[in-house]
Amino acid sequence: MTSPAKDAPKPGHTDPAIIRNFSIIAHIDHGKSTLADRMLQLTGVVGERAARAQYLDRMDIERERGITIKSQAVRMPWTVSADASAELDIDAGTHVLNMIDTPGHVDFTYEVSRSLEACESAVLLVDAAQGIEAQTLANLYLAMSAELHIIPVLNKIDLPGANPEKYAAELAGLIGCDPSEVLRVSAKTGEGVEDLLNEIVKQTPPPVGDADAPPRAMIFDSVYDTYRGVVTYVRVIDGRLKHRDRIKMMSTGAVHEMLEVGVISPEPVKAGEIALGEVGYLITGVKDVRQSRVGDTVTAQHGGATEPLSGYKHPVPMVFAGLYPIDGDDYPTLRDALDKLQLNDAALTYEPETSGALGFGFRCGFLGLLHMEITRDRLEREFNLELISTTPNAVYEVTMEDGSLHQVTNPSEYPEGKIAEVREPVVRATILTPSEFIGTVMELCQNKRGNLQGMDYLSEDRVEMRYTLPLADIVFDFFDQLKSRTKGYASLDYEPVGDQSADLVKVDILLQGETVDAFSAIVHRDAAYSYGVMLAGKLKDLIPRQQFEVPIQAAIGARVIARETIRAIRKDVLAKCYGGDISRKRKLLEKQKAGKKRMKMVGTVEVPQEAFIAALSTTESAEKPGKK
Repeated sequence: MTSPAKDAPKPGHTDPAIIRNFSIIAHIDHGKSTLADRMLQLTGVVGERAARAQYLDRMDIERERGITIKSQAVRMPWTVSADASAELDIDAGTHVLNMIDTPGHVDFTYEVSRSLEACESAVLLVDAAQGIEAQTLANLYLAMSAELHIIPVLNKIDLPGANPEKYAAELAGLIGCDPSEVLRVSAKTGEGVEDLLNEIVKQTPPPVGDADAPPRAMIFDSVYDTYRGVVTYVRVIDGRLKHRDRIKMMSTGAVHEMLEVGVISPEPVKAGEIALGEVGYLITGVKDVRQSRVGDTVTAQHGGATEPLSGYKHPVPMVFAGLYPIDGDDYPTLRDALDKLQLNDAALTYEPETSGALGFGFRCGFLGLLHMEITRDRLEREFNLELISTTPNAVYEVTMEDGSLHQVTNPSEYPEGKIAEVREPVVRATILTPSEFIGTVMELCQNKRGNLQGMDYLSEDRVEMRYTLPLADIVFDFFDQLKSRTKGYASLDYEPVGDQSADLVKVDILLQGETVDAFSAIVHRDAAYSYGVMLAGKLKDLIPRQQFEVPIQAAIGARVIARETIRAIRKDVLAKCYGGDISRKRKLLEKQKAGKKRMKMVGTVEVPQEAFIAALSTTESAEKPGKK
């Protein structure tokens, strides 16, 4: 029987041989956070009174949606008993486990890849009632490419619908191990979790590095604290970092004094130093968020390292959308908020842009639609902002007939003139589904201009389908449709694989002959008519009636493809006529008609903010991401 350690080794004085750095990777809703909760309780770092579900999910959004958005590192002491030591052939005594709980959604893959770089092994968690999901595969390949040791685990074995034998064989086939080597646990009841902790100690290699070399530590995450400035999370690769040392950021050359150093257990715990193999945090009091970049190498100012660590490959944004403050005075606040959020979310990119309809804002790049939704939600909650987001779109390359090349991230940048070719980004999608839904999934992918690349049966009743699909066609309602057609059983993962030529056009929305740039969109020619009809009809209901008739037109270049008309508000000028000659009534109506005509020539259509919010909201047309 194993037990929590009472006298865990102090940070900085820990022998690297007893350190084990691992992460938990899995699909959404397969029990990562619940397993992390059990580990925190079993190792004694969280007492019974402080314990709560999803302990490491710190944000309200994470707890509301039941998903992990930010990876969280925590240091746990674990004592291996004499019995377990003899049975598993490992050293008895207290070991230090540094665990990183990672997100499971495809949009937060960059969080997972950064976390894996700070570890030596990965616990691959699979639901014993659902089996392998597409994102599980994606995270497994990430861990394998980082050369981590994989520990396969089946969770939720207490469920009535669990089928551990079937899915253990599926896991074993993927990893190349024996089905008996797949561990079985129930994170909810705690069954098998102690054995898993012992196996982590046994199977995870201790960290390697040079304890006497100049210090080198990799920044794998950071967060902004209003009172203390930038808090930087690091994994020490060589040497040691001490309290009050002067440290240097190797990419920027910035030098700071360390005001505090420590470990997360799971709350911050001060230490005199952190050494080889340890995961901890640094506070320098710096308020400038650009001073601490994810992937940078921290070393000593004097006698420091000369070669930086390899860092991370920066992710390429997949989806772009404009974020604008509803109140124009909030623009500086939004700029500062994006600066601070980018520190905590390194995959977010942004640059200033202006819109004739919406004013000053930012063009932001995201890894997917859920990433966009979460970012907007966090900006509104954490920084008290009210925002409008424009319709998300991908990046296009437009080649003109004169040979000039334009990169288009916003429909307003779409060039005028004769276009030779438009290229759009393409993704390779992996879809895992029960075999009974193959036909309906194929139909959906073909409707979205997809090409089947291959298909493999993982077991008798589960199939993996690989498609190439245009990114623009899957960022909206593709996932919703996939789930509804497969009764919720299918899962999706995708990655960029280049671009392709496509027949794309820009659809403009005109109000009284004037283009409203916020409503423009780049769509496939076959879908242009339906998009124009849909948006024109939407705006007709949203824009209030004026004193004059307002035409709403959807157009490709000079050709109008759809039209709706907002009828004028008409005063009853005949109300004062009681009987009398018809010519008197005609004269009044003609006078009103002339007035309306004159008003239409000089009048402008005021589009209320509510109309922009409702027309540009992605809730009706876009994926409503949550649990996959």
